[in-house]
Amino acid sequence: MNEKLYYNAADIAAMLGISMGKSYKILREMNSELSSQGFLTIAGKIPVAYFREKWYGAAKEAVV
Repeated sequence: MNEKLYYNAADIAAMLGISMGKSYKILREMNSELSSQGFLTIAGKIPVAYFREKWYGAAKEAVV
């Protein structure tokens, strides 16, 4: 099982080319959204699937 289930602040900072402070802010905002929807969250981590959906859009595959 080599595939990550969660991203942390360092992962987000590296992917987006932003500072660690900004990546922690993004994590807090996303975890707050998940928490308000009734999901349990882990401080400093965000599920990969949720991050990809929020950041890159919900499209699973390109429509031709």
